[in-house]
Amino acid sequence: MDFHDLVSQMPKAVPMVGTLNIEFLELAPQRVVLRLPDQPAYHNHIGGPHAGAMFTLAETATGAIVLGNFGSQLHRATPLAVESTIRYRKIAMGPLYAEALMDQTPESIMARLDAGERPEWRIEVSLATEDWTVTGEASFLWTLKPTKRPPA
Repeated sequence: MDFHDLVSQMPKAVPMVGTLNIEFLELAPQRVVLRLPDQPAYHNHIGGPHAGAMFTLAETATGAIVLGNFGSQLHRATPLAVESTIRYRKIAMGPLYAEALMDQTPESIMARLDAGERPEWRIEVSLATEDWTVTGEASFLWTLKPTKRPPA
């Protein structure tokens, strides 16, 4: 299964993605762009996207990169978010975009898993309005936890 096929399964595998109506705009192994439509049901007290919806958009963008690159390896390792930080820089109004960038290649991460390590890597996310004014930034640390195999 290729990157796009794996990512297309996200709304089914992760119901919150479908609940928020997150749209997948650009999908590549080290870059993903998603869109959260402007939806009054997910507004905060000032009329913009709720902080929880913004966080979910950012986390979903990183999850798309992880699932797209490592979803075919679920028999060997479980992808897990280990840590995250988010900074809300400006008030966001209207639709919100998330651009996630992974600076390590999937091959380098898999090489560490193949070497018996539990690899960790960061994915950085910019949150922005339709005119690409950055309203927030997030950073997620991910790992591939090797699956324990029963003793032979």
